[in-house]
Amino acid sequence: MTQRINYSKTSPAGVKAFGSVYGYIGQCGLEKTLVELVNLRVSQINGCAFCLDMHTRDLIELGFSPVKLALVQVWEEAGNVFTEREKAALAWAEIVTRVAETHVPDEAFRAASLVFEDKELADLTMAIALINAYNRLAISFRNVPQEAAGI
Repeated sequence: MTQRINYSKTSPAGVKAFGSVYGYIGQCGLEKTLVELVNLRVSQINGCAFCLDMHTRDLIELGFSPVKLALVQVWEEAGNVFTEREKAALAWAEIVTRVAETHVPDEAFRAASLVFEDKELADLTMAIALINAYNRLAISFRNVPQEAAGI
């Protein structure tokens, strides 16, 4: 696979705008591990190799075990491997990522609202929207994972 466009170089102002949202998410109060976990799951759903590679590395750096990483894609069947907060974030990430199919039903919102305060849920949804956007850029322009690039 060959990268089609290096959008960081061809559209630096656009990348900077995305970076501003990324910076906000990093300081909004959500746990970094929770955001990275959601980033990984959304990237799995979207099939983004570049982002899967990046967020797997980030979670390893944050101390996630290999077993927990392997179970992200089947988190609903993983018993107590994930906390209730992690499960709620993963469920919300899946329903929001598949918005065209799900239309984010009221019961999903109510379930997420039981675990997250309004600001947390808004910030989590922004994080989900951002990783979906990053996935679309990386897939569209064929960003190569670090592993494939030999980095």
